[in-house]
Amino acid sequence: RWPPAMSHSLAFAALLACLATSSAFSVGPSLLPRAGAATGAARVLRRAVSPLRMEAAAPAEKIPVGLKAAEFSKAIAHPKPVAVDADIRKVLPHRYPFLLVDKILDYEPGVMAVGVKCITANEPQFTGHFPDRPIMPGVLQIEAMAQVGGYVALQPPMAEPGQDFFFGGVDNVKWRKPLVPGDVLVMEMRVTTFKKKFGICKMQGKGYVDGQVAVEGDFTFALART
Repeated sequence: RWPPAMSHSLAFAALLACLATSSAFSVGPSLLPRAGAATGAARVLRRAVSPLRMEAAAPAEKIPVGLKAAEFSKAIAHPKPVAVDADIRKVLPHRYPFLLVDKILDYEPGVMAVGVKCITANEPQFTGHFPDRPIMPGVLQIEAMAQVGGYVALQPPMAEPGQDFFFGGVDNVKWRKPLVPGDVLVMEMRVTTFKKKFGICKMQGKGYVDGQVAVEGDFTFALART
């Protein structure tokens, strides 16, 4: 049995413990904020939140449609041609699907010409060469270059009216890279020898894709009346 003084102390300690426990789960009037204090706290909260609303990310600037396409188009633009399809047809006898020059970019009578062949996937040779990996046949690359040469050879001062030109030989041909749909073959053919009496013309040619040599060779043509 506890002494009376100790019993009173224990009872008082238990009472204090009960009061502390009850205050932890209840809020007395003295702990509640006054109406004015609550209003002030709301103002502070609004001030803290309102800048966040103003700092919201602005919508990204809208890029005009066609801007990117215009940049790429300028980058790959060709010089103004000196001859287009209709003009080429007046000089060369070739027709679809064997006309392999789309336009002439430069031309010096009796000396040289620069022509362009745009390679597209809908050309008939790609049906079989090759169905799963279309590559422009090397012989057609040579033919395209020969047609650029023909644009020079079949005009004055080289050819006379009624003459046509034929292959006489091809030497030192080298193919540097495969040509595929989407490539643009830019070809230069330059006269190295012309014997008008015998109708023999020799030319040297090179074809480029994206500034790199793709095909080159030495050509011999024979001019004759048909």
